[in-house]
Amino acid sequence: MLYFRRKLSVKKILLITLILSGLSCGNKDKKVDTTLEIDNIYFDYKISAEEGYDNLTVLLKYRNDDKNGDAFAPEVLKNIKLDEEILVPDSSKMGGVFYEIQKPINTFSGKHYITFFTNGGKEFKEEIIFSPMALTTAIPENIHREDLVLNFTGLENEDQVRIVLTDTSFFNDGVNRIDAVLNNQMILSKKDLGSLADGPIVLEFIREFERPIKNAGEAGGRVRINYTLRRSFNLQN
Repeated sequence: MLYFRRKLSVKKILLITLILSGLSCGNKDKKVDTTLEIDNIYFDYKISAEEGYDNLTVLLKYRNDDKNGDAFAPEVLKNIKLDEEILVPDSSKMGGVFYEIQKPINTFSGKHYITFFTNGGKEFKEEIIFSPMALTTAIPENIHREDLVLNFTGLENEDQVRIVLTDTSFFNDGVNRIDAVLNNQMILSKKDLGSLADGPIVLEFIREFERPIKNAGEAGGRVRINYTLRRSFNLQN
């Protein structure tokens, strides 16, 4: 009986292994139809930047059908450009095909254009405005658990900013929430600081902007712009 159970278990393991291998091969062999028409292509544009770094990253992906579709190099698109610079496709096993370029942050503020033509000669042009935010309030080296008013520039009234506060205790989840900026101000509250352990704290402000692509096919698209500020301080009683 024991031998039979062991034999059965081995058979189960082999069966599961074969199934997983089949799924893996199926995923590996899966290919996106690169001849899709423009109305079946989702435009996914993202700009990521962080204060203190010289460059930001512009990342373009073209997906089949929607934002969850596989990224590929559509045959219908020609001369994909950021402003006047033609972008060359690259790829990764997990991320698919992408178009990526880095630009100096300090000269990138203002309007930029992502353009391409279809095989039929139709131009698609998307205007993107990049405006980095800045924290003008100096964060003290040591902070006590009291409300702290923070002043910013580069934000519109009621722009939303994610606040992330992390301590080194590993006993709590810290703070991770989204707040609206009013009159270029936000408040780091006593309650926020009260949820953290004494000691070194990492503070992040992340502006997460997203809007629909204005000039796209029927599948649509999105523009995302993320800008991160990072500070640190010591929390004391």
